[in-house]
Amino acid sequence: MNWSKWIRQTHRWLSMIFTLTVAANFITMAFGQPPAWVVYSPLLPLFLLLFSGLYMFVLPYVAPPHGEQRAQG
Repeated sequence: MNWSKWIRQTHRWLSMIFTLTVAANFITMAFGQPPAWVVYSPLLPLFLLLFSGLYMFVLPYVAPPHGEQRAQG
């Protein structure tokens, strides 16, 4: 698996982890004031999602096009 596919797959898994931590946050808030570690638990996956998402956003602009051949000269 190349680097781009690994980043994309990691981004998908991070999004699932982020969603679960946010859901857990809301569930624990329903029962009262949650502990601080529950409140701040979505932040790590969120920052990792930010970096992997920015990488995937910039990749098409810096990578050479797939179908284009270099001029022989």
